[in-house]
This record gives sequence, C-alpha cells and structure tokens, in this order.
Amino acid sequence: MNLKPSFQFQKDFEVRSYQVDPEGKLSLTALSNLFQEIAWRHADSADFGRNLQDQNLSWILSRIEIKCENLPSWGDSIKVYTAGRGVDKLFAFREFLITNPSGDILAQAMSSWVLMNVVTKRIFRPENALPAELFDPKEKPAWQPEKIKLKGVLLKSEKLKVRHSDLDLNNHVNNTSYVQWVENVLRENGCHTLPFLINYLAECVLGDELDIHLYKQQNNYLVLGTIGDKQVFLAEAK
Repeated sequence: MNLKPSFQFQKDFEVRSYQVDPEGKLSLTALSNLFQEIAWRHADSADFGRNLQDQNLSWILSRIEIKCENLPSWGDSIKVYTAGRGVDKLFAFREFLITNPSGDILAQAMSSWVLMNVVTKRIFRPENALPAELFDPKEKPAWQPEKIKLKGVLLKSEKLKVRHSDLDLNNHVNNTSYVQWVENVLRENGCHTLPFLINYLAECVLGDELDIHLYKQQNNYLVLGTIGDKQVFLAEAK
C-alpha cells in the first residue's frame, strides 16, 4: 500500500538492533517510542513542547490506536511522520505514519492528548498552547481511538512493581512503559499484539504495585492494569 503522506513533520530513522523482537521485527514498544519521539520533536520545533514545562504544563497521552501493514526489520530505513489532526473539547489529536523509503505504509496511529498542569492536575483547553495552523480547532480527525470496554474471560493475573526505568520527566510512568508491560504479557502468553489500542486511565509512580489481568474476548485480548480498585490502564489487541 502506497500513499504520499500529507503531514507536518517528518524524520528518517534506521531500525536498530535493540528495537527488534526475537523475530527481527520492530517491537510494539519500540514503535511506540518512535511515535513519542517524533511527537516531542514536532512539538519542540513549534514551541508547544518542552518549553511548556516552565508553566508546569505537559501533554498527557490519553489514548492511542496503532494499525500495522508490515512492521520493519532490523537495519531497515524508515520515515516517521506526524501531524496535528484537530481538537475536540479537551482533547488534541495527533496522527502518526511510518513508511519505507518508497512510500509504502508500514504502520499508522491516531492519538488523543490532554494538556495538564502537572502540579495542580488541572486540565486546560489545548488551544491555550497549540498553534492554530498546526491544530485547527475546527478540524476533526478522520478516526479516533475508542474507549475500550472491559469484557471477556479472565485468563491469568500477575503482579508488577513500578521501577525507576519506567519513569518519565514528570516522575510518572512513561506511556511507553505501559505498552511494554502489555507487550510482555501478550507475547509471553502466545497472544498477538496488533492492531493495538490503549486507554490511559490514571497515573502511577515509583513503587506502585499493579495487578495485571489478561482477558480473552473471541479473537481479541485485553490487558487491564489496576492498583487496588483503581483502573490504571486498559489495552486491547484486536
């Protein structure tokens, strides 16, 4: 599948040895890291990224849905694209695309973000920080990551403790660490990982102990992370 992308920001990458799984393909976690990296580079290039930290503001990922055509392999050259896809109430949407040098689509994703004061936990309208030429408040994304409904038969549960390597700049668990937790549970139990959808529901910090629950609903797998009665994340491999 080939499509000339219409995106606002692009960087070239090469798939490294430490980014691939035992099959030699880019892992789901590494794919998520690429999306996070290109998002920050785009935001920094237009002054709505790390400079917001001076105001205690940060972009918090709420949901992301990832679809793949053909994951790249170790040594492959890839092009990673991103663009703002409008605003809906408190959510700003960002789309991602990965192609090979010929323009064949390898993976794509849509994400929704909120702008939060990391001290007060107050959420601000995205327009307060976003340049209108990049995130048109009147534009709506072609598709949106959905809210996941917990369903299915419980297959197994395990415990997990938040470690230092899981943390981001705000001393909260990095969104890609959640993806790594889910990828490990799915792959270690013989489950597929893609297409992939995750809802981030609550924060967790160093030392928190989570219960990770794996469910099966027909051909889909769901992974729920909880701390006590609080749902922290819910992911689905479709």
